[in-house]
Amino acid sequence: MIMKKIIAIPLENNALCPHFGHCEQFAIVEVENGTIMDIKEVTPPEHTPGLYPRWVASFGVTDVIGGGMGQKAIDLFNQQNINAFVGAPIKSARELVTDFLDNRLNLSANYCNHDKSHNC
Repeated sequence: MIMKKIIAIPLENNALCPHFGHCEQFAIVEVENGTIMDIKEVTPPEHTPGLYPRWVASFGVTDVIGGGMGQKAIDLFNQQNINAFVGAPIKSARELVTDFLDNRLNLSANYCNHDKSHNC
């Protein structure tokens, strides 16, 4: 049986964007049986609260790896049957997915608390 995953990672300057809602692009990484098959970068629509989880789901994404992400976004991903992993280090999409597949992805605390001056 083939195990497939599609992993989305918000990017800024070709590395993980620490603020989910402010990313320039998303890496959409296709994985089969633990091997990266394809990485494509797509530009998201203009950010409005709640849009990105639905937009990312349209690519068949199973998992999202992020830095800081608000609880509402995490809940919306979960409603789309997408696992959200937050607090990831700033690395390239390939490095993050390789770490994830090898169970070496170090996740720190989610550093988005969504106070009035901070929008993840």
